[in-house]
Amino acid sequence: MFLFESDSQMGYCSSLMECDNSVNSPGDLFCQTPVHLAASAGEPFTLMWLLKTGADANLQDIYGEAPIHKAAKAGSFECLSLLVASNAKLDLCNHDGQMAEDLAFSCGFSKCAAFLAAVKEARMLKLCGELLFSPQNTKDNPLKRSHGPQENSGCKRTK
Repeated sequence: MFLFESDSQMGYCSSLMECDNSVNSPGDLFCQTPVHLAASAGEPFTLMWLLKTGADANLQDIYGEAPIHKAAKAGSFECLSLLVASNAKLDLCNHDGQMAEDLAFSCGFSKCAAFLAAVKEARMLKLCGELLFSPQNTKDNPLKRSHGPQENSGCKRTK
């Protein structure tokens, strides 16, 4: 069961949903969905509820900004964490060519920017590992299975 901390959060959530009955419907002229608004306002409980009810974490508004951009500009570590856990795309650029990490840094939220950079790197390392150890790559070469990544794999190795 989802519980709100206060009446103000309940009111905020219901006002977000008054525009339409779909969590992915744009509620304003800027094509911002309730998820964009919750992320902009730094409302993690509302954001969590919207994501649990099927909201798309990667929809972009007319500025090319997804909810991850809005949370980064707001400096909301909680909202960023929820969006990352919902597989928000970190490499989406807005119309100015900025990713969420760039926006967080330019707005003075260096810890949020560092978090996004670390998640992006972790996702890249995971992807590299999946590519290296996929059945196609290890099928004919038992050395790859037993000795880990080979040189010239195309992925960076960290120390």
